[in-house]
Amino acid sequence: MGAAWIPGGRAMTTTRSLLLACLLACAAWLTGCAALPDRQQPPPTHALADVGGTTLARLAAASTPAEAGGKSGLRMLPEGPFSLDARLALAAAAQKSLDVQYYQLQSDSVGFRLLQALRDAAARGVRVRLLVDDFYTAGQDELFSTLNANPNVEVRLFNPLPERKGSFVGRFIGSAGAFKRINHRMHNKLFVADNSISVSGGRNIGDEYFMQSETANFIDADVLATGPVVREQSAAFDLYWNSAHVWPIAQVVPPFLAPAQLRARFDEIVGPTQPDIVLRPHDALGKTAVSKQLADGRLDLMFAKASVLVDDPDKITRTDPDARLAGSVTLRVMELMDSARSQVLIISPYFIPGRLGMQRLGRAVGNGVKVTIYTNSLASTDEPLVYLGYARYRDDLLKLGFEIYEVAPHRGGATNLGAFGTSISRLHAKIAVIDDDRIFVGSMNSDSRSARINTEIGLVVESAEVVREFRRLIPARGFQSAYRLRLSDSGRVEWLEPRDDGGFTVHHDNPGTNWMAEIWNWFSSLFVGEEQL
Repeated sequence: MGAAWIPGGRAMTTTRSLLLACLLACAAWLTGCAALPDRQQPPPTHALADVGGTTLARLAAASTPAEAGGKSGLRMLPEGPFSLDARLALAAAAQKSLDVQYYQLQSDSVGFRLLQALRDAAARGVRVRLLVDDFYTAGQDELFSTLNANPNVEVRLFNPLPERKGSFVGRFIGSAGAFKRINHRMHNKLFVADNSISVSGGRNIGDEYFMQSETANFIDADVLATGPVVREQSAAFDLYWNSAHVWPIAQVVPPFLAPAQLRARFDEIVGPTQPDIVLRPHDALGKTAVSKQLADGRLDLMFAKASVLVDDPDKITRTDPDARLAGSVTLRVMELMDSARSQVLIISPYFIPGRLGMQRLGRAVGNGVKVTIYTNSLASTDEPLVYLGYARYRDDLLKLGFEIYEVAPHRGGATNLGAFGTSISRLHAKIAVIDDDRIFVGSMNSDSRSARINTEIGLVVESAEVVREFRRLIPARGFQSAYRLRLSDSGRVEWLEPRDDGGFTVHHDNPGTNWMAEIWNWFSSLFVGEEQL
């Protein structure tokens, strides 16, 4: 099959695509755009190997049966509060090192909780390395600079924007002269404690990723891991930490106060320690919290062969889109899908198959493979232009026999993943399940931005047991949190909304939206090519 999963791709990960086009037009009028100082190569550092005596290493070993061999220990973390608890508990238990890498780390209650945990670990003598993509750091220079002033903490930024002041829009306008560079981002998400236990998957650090927002919360998934795969993840972290695209924050934002004053300012910004997050006794899979299991001295894990897929950070500098795709996480996941014997489940918030993707997946369907897609509806997505890109292929997908579900924003409670309350539910998980024995969980969206523009990371697990555990999250009647799509006798798309009595309410128009919004989204899409979606 062709080399590409998707020839198009997603815009800048927010609903700013029309704005982006306008900014690029305005950039031609700009003079004196900001520029970064000359980069000074920081000394390379690497994951610590002498961690065998740490509490976490001993606990991971004690939780590993003798018959596990070279397999890794794994636990799905489908619920936001339990996933946040895992990170905070690991940070509190770490004794040697914390390696933390995120695309987005927000200045909200969850972001401050994590940064407080990193500060406290550093105060105990733990080496903390924090790597953040710079695209969404508007207004956070002071936050990260003051954290960096703490002993044992080093903060680095991936692919920093030249303009440091102002809002997202202001920084982007001031950096427009470097658009070809700043359009490429590090989308990776990874948390490693003592090079012994990790948490990775789809979640950024922010309230809405951990069921802490009052307005909208994401359906997402992480995996806690121990064993050999953690060392692979640490090597992947080092690859980025020491890459030429990473800058120590002190080179981008020179210190503006004495170290003691900077540390005091950090404490002032993040505020006092917040109360513990509220957890149910067991998560949706019947597991107790990681914090409780750490206290009890044993983790409840499954053991399987697991491996890391990670993009080369130099991917962002390659001028040929096909060269960026070669060897990418996206291509390797597609190769996994090509090997499917009976079924493929694609869970992706942003799904734009493109011509080659249609051919590739269409051939699988033609060969008798059942392909199911679970993505956002227009009413649930935070990227309406991406939905329009997907909608161009939606009818043909249905005609070819794909089974499609779109998240219904008001049915979050049907996921059994926590209390959505009055907030809407949105999909953010990035998962692919191949047959009954392989699963991918990571940061990769099913779009060309993941394939050809940004960098990604994820885990491939080869285990029927792990797949069975994941499928327990999906009711026997299908995704009750979503509309099921079908074509009417006249060939129009219909959205079937599940009812409690087992039946469906049929929507003949895109539910949860209105014609004015759809016209505006369509108009906006005229300014953004599919290659940027």
